[in-house]
Amino acid sequence: MGLIQHLATDPALFFSLVITLIFSLVLHEVAHGYVAYKCGDSTAYYQGRLNLNPLNHLDPIGSLMILFIGFGWAKPVPVNSSNLRNPREDMIKVAIAGPATNLILAIIAVLICKIFIISDPSILNSPSPIIKFFWTFMYINLALCIFNMLPIPPLDGSRLLSFETQYRFQQYGPMVLFGLIILGQVTGFSVIGEVMRFIMSPIVDIFESFLITGL
Repeated sequence: MGLIQHLATDPALFFSLVITLIFSLVLHEVAHGYVAYKCGDSTAYYQGRLNLNPLNHLDPIGSLMILFIGFGWAKPVPVNSSNLRNPREDMIKVAIAGPATNLILAIIAVLICKIFIISDPSILNSPSPIIKFFWTFMYINLALCIFNMLPIPPLDGSRLLSFETQYRFQQYGPMVLFGLIILGQVTGFSVIGEVMRFIMSPIVDIFESFLITGL
């Protein structure tokens, strides 16, 4: 189910998710474009994709999909690999930039939670709305990082594959990805969801341990 389901039952959660996703997706795409720009490709710069205006980055259909289905996308940042100084290495840097930004945002959110908890340890017994917001912010960004690093075209993780493998799966990757997502929606069992939970659970446990350490 999409985010819209929370609007009636938990409006605070709904708006937290919307704000987090908009901010995180925009920074994710800007990071791709900025690294490409630093590596020699100005395509994103000239198309206005290095600013923080959500209208330049959010895809209308992808945004509606997030609201009503729970899966969606932003506008991919255009990158002309022929402009890059070292196309193979630089494309990997560009691909990693987005997920790395989400990981950094997740860590920052945990650090903010830690600061609040140090100032008032009783928050752990009754989390305040701001703690809930930043924990949700952490979780969403960690999920975006891990999801985008899956080695399935067109996700960022596929850029880590060899050119031959990328070319081989480029045509079928989006269909496989979309098929897995739809299968999860229909059957209630998501292969992608299980893989992400397997990877995320120990990281979230580490973050939780960090929050209570020294208290």
